[in-house]
Amino acid sequence: MAMTKARAIGQKTRVLVVDDHPIVRRGLAGLIAHEPDLEVCGEAEDAPAAMRLVNDCHPDVVIIDISLKSGNGIELVKQIKAHDPGIKMLVSSMYDESLYAERALRAGAMGYINKEEATDHIINAVRQVLRGQIYLSRRMTDRVLQRAAGGNWLEHSDIDGLSDRELEVFQMIGQGLSTRQIAAKLHLSVKTIETHRDNIKSKLNLKSGTELTHRAVEWVLQQS
Repeated sequence: MAMTKARAIGQKTRVLVVDDHPIVRRGLAGLIAHEPDLEVCGEAEDAPAAMRLVNDCHPDVVIIDISLKSGNGIELVKQIKAHDPGIKMLVSSMYDESLYAERALRAGAMGYINKEEATDHIINAVRQVLRGQIYLSRRMTDRVLQRAAGGNWLEHSDIDGLSDRELEVFQMIGQGLSTRQIAAKLHLSVKTIETHRDNIKSKLNLKSGTELTHRAVEWVLQQS
């Protein structure tokens, strides 16, 4: 398993950007290009391309969106972590920080930044994770610390109880994908997706597929 090697003095830190929107990738690349000690070593729109670039350009840090053209950002974090634990990762997404930030950290990322804040704070976030420090918004930092201290008063959504894969399926249901389409996109069997659907219904106390679809659509609209 290849480990990321420390950069020589004067050598730039290599950043890989993984996002399914070309404009976002170019925007991040432009911000990074203005920093004399940072450089973008590659851009990818999906998980397979990202893993190829991880092997080819050996990044020091990877900025990853959750929603990718193919694959899922949280799963990609796990893949990169298993491939090379030395690579630092920062998740950047429009999705609700309170739901996804802790999932990103559990998967192996060093931070989570909302895209609405990225323009002003992405460079600081990259530098912080490169130092081996966790990057979260102040609000999310307080939430994590309170949960770690056993704060039972924190509000929890029932969606928090879904596994990473169940949440991914739930999101795709809300985006209007059928069971077969979800199975094809995730490279899983239809039976496996049906099992995930049943588990989601049980955890969210939903009685039918129609209720599941309505709840998923409503949730996706809230995230947009």
